[in-house]
Amino acid sequence: MYFSCMVSRPLYFTALGALLLLPPLAPRGAGYPAANITISQPVLDSMNVIFGESNRNWDKLQDLNTMERMLGTVRPTQKEYLGCLQGTVDVGLVAVNSFLPARNMRQLQLAVTGTCDSLPRVIGSWHTHPYHADPENRPLKSRELSPQDLATFAASSDRVAIVVWDEDSLDAAVKAPDGSIVHPAKVEIR
Repeated sequence: MYFSCMVSRPLYFTALGALLLLPPLAPRGAGYPAANITISQPVLDSMNVIFGESNRNWDKLQDLNTMERMLGTVRPTQKEYLGCLQGTVDVGLVAVNSFLPARNMRQLQLAVTGTCDSLPRVIGSWHTHPYHADPENRPLKSRELSPQDLATFAASSDRVAIVVWDEDSLDAAVKAPDGSIVHPAKVEIR
């Protein structure tokens, strides 16, 4: 199961413990293959459409206070999305050529849960980080995989984790052959 962003206190401490046990980030250079991820253009186009839908009306919250905006209980306008990446993994190259929506997906304003178990050819997952509005109603963007995202990724069997934080804007991590996390990983669109 995958979790992103806001979590309950017991889960937070579990994720914090996992973060402390996170494999070291792989150094770039000798001994490690290039951490390249390729994504097909049609897959990126589909991710952009889903990001746009999950991010719709992010700026329609100016009449709410900060707590109401963060909780999304008054008028949730955007929701995170979780997709299961399909493709191939070779030494130094992860190729993403399709994705499926996560099973049992539960979309919240600041979190998403779901599972990619039992789906064919799954090599990892991707999720969105929708904009949030600051007190002046300007966009706040979470531009990278969060520490919790990386801890969840490290504890999984996934080989790649991607977050889409704006149209055509991604952050990614891959697992090196020794299990260490390479973040950020280089992403190429083909």
